[in-house]
Amino acid sequence: MKKEVLKVIKIGGKLIENESKFAEFLNDFVDLEGPKILVHGGGNLATEIAGKLGYKTQMFEGRRITDVDSIKVITMVYGGFINKNIVAKLQGLQTNAIGLSGADGMSIISKKRPVKEVDFGFVGDVQKVNSKFIDSLLKQNITPVFSAISCTEEGLLLNTNGDSVAAEIAKAMSSIYETELYFCFEKKGVLANAEDNDSVIENITRKKYQELLKEKVISDGMLPKLHNCFEALESGVKNICLGDFRLLKKESVYTKISNE
Repeated sequence: MKKEVLKVIKIGGKLIENESKFAEFLNDFVDLEGPKILVHGGGNLATEIAGKLGYKTQMFEGRRITDVDSIKVITMVYGGFINKNIVAKLQGLQTNAIGLSGADGMSIISKKRPVKEVDFGFVGDVQKVNSKFIDSLLKQNITPVFSAISCTEEGLLLNTNGDSVAAEIAKAMSSIYETELYFCFEKKGVLANAEDNDSVIENITRKKYQELLKEKVISDGMLPKLHNCFEALESGVKNICLGDFRLLKKESVYTKISNE
């Protein structure tokens, strides 16, 4: 029997902050047929709030270092303000949504990242996704909206890369559904020239990815994003695309990730 298609969509914080583009994205999201899951970021707002509270934000290779003060801000911003606003907007569009962190239903279990060359603090790497719990929501026609917060088995909240959360959910759900993974952010796709939003690389194979790395075309936040893409392909995710707020309609240029 052919599996039902499940779409897992990650939306970046900068896109959420643009009211008109975010509104158009949400309309396209609710128009998607079949089960779907939304994963959101919000790093810019978390950085802004942290600054107002006098906390300094530190980054390493596109990933946030999360100290004891930062995890408090991230929980408030990601799991509170942003998550519940998205859920409310979806309810207003007649889509029954539920806002979740990894702690809810123990849906995303992680381990605290070990200290190597950098101590990332309260940052988690996903170990397990509770696919049965998530599927039970989908079976009730409920749309899960995940913030990028996971939880250890011991009950510790951890900041987790939103792209990784989306990829791990897509991978885990591929045992039940034919999963597709979409990354929607402020750019039209992966760019050959970071200063030119029209320089979209429309297809990236693993070979092309290695070439782009050597040429240092890919850097900062795009590094973990593409790493997650290729790991997801290897783990059964069928279709992966990256683009801006129009990606779900596929009416404009975007980047497709493939093994070929």
